[in-house]
Amino acid sequence: MPLLRCAVLLPVALAVATPPSGAPAVAGERLRYAINWPSGLSLGEAEMDASASKPASPSDAGRLDLEFNVDAGVPGFSVSDRYHAAATAEFCSVELGRSSLHGSKKIDDKTTFDPHAGSATRETTGGGKTEMQTSSCAKDALTFLYFARRELSQGRIPPPQTVYFGAPYDIRLEFGGTQKIQVASKQVDADRFSATARGPASEINFEIFFLHDDARTPVLVRVPLALGTFSMELIR
Repeated sequence: MPLLRCAVLLPVALAVATPPSGAPAVAGERLRYAINWPSGLSLGEAEMDASASKPASPSDAGRLDLEFNVDAGVPGFSVSDRYHAAATAEFCSVELGRSSLHGSKKIDDKTTFDPHAGSATRETTGGGKTEMQTSSCAKDALTFLYFARRELSQGRIPPPQTVYFGAPYDIRLEFGGTQKIQVASKQVDADRFSATARGPASEINFEIFFLHDDARTPVLVRVPLALGTFSMELIR
């Protein structure tokens, strides 16, 4: 199900040069999306949640907890994805846990980030360990999405960078201007970005639209595939 994989890879569509400090303004936010066929028929839904813990001491900046869940499918093939990311208040990844069930194929893994060593370790349930070199403030896909929204809210368009979603992915983003789009039978203004996510064994191209609100909410994603353009649309 390439569309569902693209939906999860949305967070890697943006990159940053210097991270702003502080927890995201969207802490406590819950967003729901409809995942649709080209015809408009529903494949299922996705949901994103963000929360921030309070600092335990003056030297503790607190922690971000981010989730992205997908429940979708077609007759005879179901998809259930669960992703959880933990990060510092400066948007530096601490860990990323993934649990995916696509038909009969199941994936469970966890990536732990070590900023002092500049590395990340991915461990797969049932065996397998991979070490990756990273920056001192590496970002997994979910952490990256909220960090990127913060950058956009401050008027910055991020340059290409590497983020982590099991494997490292290189992202290139291009601003395509402001457009009026229809979401839930309403016309809204949104900034369009075209993106390329290139990993070790795949490359995905898609469009992502952000609202002009303070949170820079991702409102629509379009993924062109052989069967047509699939979409992930914000549910009001």
